[in-house]
Amino acid sequence: MLRASDAPLSRGNAARLLVDGPETFASWLEQIERAERWIHLENYVLRNDRTGRLFRDALAERARAGVRVRVLYDWMGCWATPKRFWSPLRTAGADVRAFAPPSLRFPLDFMRRDHRKVLAVDGEYASVGGMCIGDEWAGDPDAGIPPWRDTGVEFRGPVAGVIDRAFARTWAAAGSALPDDEIPDPHGIPRHGDVTVRVVEGEPGRSRIYRLSQLVSVGVERRLWITDPYFVAPPAMNESLASAARDGVDVRILVPAYNNWPIIGGMSRAGYQYLLEAGVRLFEWEGPMIHAKTTVADGLWSRVGSTNLNLASLLGNWELDVVVLDRKFAADLEALFLRDLSSAVEVKLHDSAVSHSGRRFQREAFDVGLHGEPVSTNPMDLSSARSARQRARRGSRVGRVLGRLARAGSVLGRALLGQPVVGRSDSGWILALSVLLLLVAVLGFWAPRVLAWPIAFLAFWLSVASLFRALPHIGRRRPPGEKR
Repeated sequence: MLRASDAPLSRGNAARLLVDGPETFASWLEQIERAERWIHLENYVLRNDRTGRLFRDALAERARAGVRVRVLYDWMGCWATPKRFWSPLRTAGADVRAFAPPSLRFPLDFMRRDHRKVLAVDGEYASVGGMCIGDEWAGDPDAGIPPWRDTGVEFRGPVAGVIDRAFARTWAAAGSALPDDEIPDPHGIPRHGDVTVRVVEGEPGRSRIYRLSQLVSVGVERRLWITDPYFVAPPAMNESLASAARDGVDVRILVPAYNNWPIIGGMSRAGYQYLLEAGVRLFEWEGPMIHAKTTVADGLWSRVGSTNLNLASLLGNWELDVVVLDRKFAADLEALFLRDLSSAVEVKLHDSAVSHSGRRFQREAFDVGLHGEPVSTNPMDLSSARSARQRARRGSRVGRVLGRLARAGSVLGRALLGQPVVGRSDSGWILALSVLLLLVAVLGFWAPRVLAWPIAFLAFWLSVASLFRALPHIGRRRPPGEKR
């Protein structure tokens, strides 16, 4: 586990599961109000809405009181947040940074995003999860709008210092380093409980959660339950999950039925068939949106954090996840998973034709719990599910079309590699995608300049940016002892 994650164990902690935005935001705002020395907030999205302004004003108040406030947001995640939103924070004395803004010198920086969601206060409290700061996660009870389903965890104990040090590394990647007195030594923080934690830092090019997830799927003996909003797992991960299911492990994966990114939802469904045939059970949550990123294995090993199970998140982003080794915490996470399943439908295969390629999906309400017992249905959850379905039908038609095209493209790619996964339900969209590719080819033959000029400009831009990176080092004397 240590070799796979590069994350040593931190013992002696107290941990509490946080369910959904309202509970999480109440806890975060309480800790911000109590802060005396520093507040480190790192989040992919801070919106200019009621929830975002509530956090901004709370942080500004503590900055005016002399608390050192550091806010790190991702430029792409906050592209719709206007610059004026940050002005009250900076005026109050807070240090606010954007992670990887657009740059002519670094044209590929947009591919490495800071997708972490972290709050750390005074070296005593830290929280990690999947919640961004916006009204989607808070909901609006007065208007009957439920919050997105999400999961986080808060800690007290030595692991708070470990999480603070992880924040210090991304903060330094976006500018100057933190002062030494804001980087606590975990060994100097008193114990608060008996929970053991690993803090797994995702970084571009590193595959820590990827390796760890595969290791767990190999070692799990009884059950492996996963919740993921943008599930487009790499082939190696799909193979490990399928192998576990074939060995008799109860593998369940919960994804949203109505994804806020329809194109990702389409790509996710393209991979259902292989998993279903292996015995993996797939469920689609019928609420407004499930955004949680969690895994629980054998009632002992739990993961909560920001990493989605797709290549962009596993290999391309800065992410932060915590692995909790504690039976009570795992039991709480399993109970939450079963509660979510009460608002989900199970996706199953059925034979609609004699041939293998005619196999389709069907969605059924499920009725099996932890040990095979029936699970009761929550009427309030079903009411929210009906509202979600109505909102989804009123959603963007363009988004749904893109989602279908993405699914068709993924299935087409598998078919071209010789994998028999093309069903009749995808044939029309594969045909549409094939026609689109044909039109691009005809355009290239008929008017090559239309395609050539953008490609030439991109090549020129990348070459100039590369030269700016290389020139300062050309002619530099090699320091003694540096290898050639």
